[in-house]
Amino acid sequence: MRDGEVIAGAGWTLEAISTPGHTSNHLCYALKEENALFSGDHIMGWSTTVITPPDGDMTAYMQSLERIRERHFAAIWPTHGPPIREVDAFLDAYIAHRRARESQILEGLAQGPARIGELVPRLYADVDPRLHPAAGWSMLAHMIDLVRRGRVATEGEPSISSLYRLA
Repeated sequence: MRDGEVIAGAGWTLEAISTPGHTSNHLCYALKEENALFSGDHIMGWSTTVITPPDGDMTAYMQSLERIRERHFAAIWPTHGPPIREVDAFLDAYIAHRRARESQILEGLAQGPARIGELVPRLYADVDPRLHPAAGWSMLAHMIDLVRRGRVATEGEPSISSLYRLA
């Protein structure tokens, strides 16, 4: 299915909503009769989604979250975690978490140039170290987004091993 396409049956209508970010081809599905969203891995009920470049894209992910927030769904049924009933508040917190992580990265780089492998243990100190590799990939997604927006600089293309600094 493609964005905006609809399939329907007796008593139900599903609309495909393109939500790139977690992956480049991710789709969510809106159940029109209940104003509900089946979010797949785009929005999880127990944790934030890991964005892993090159297929994952933080810029697209944040735009997709905003697109979903604008729809004011009554409920979200994620693939992982419990149903989300307070949708607007949940999405506000989800987006705020990403923006807070971005701020932490910028604050970390304000102390001087650093590599992702140096920043992750500091910025994810409250996260089980076994999850640090995944956190590093999400941080790379943030770095790519920050480089695109001119907030962070690096030599060459951003990578997991690049040296980053404030622009």
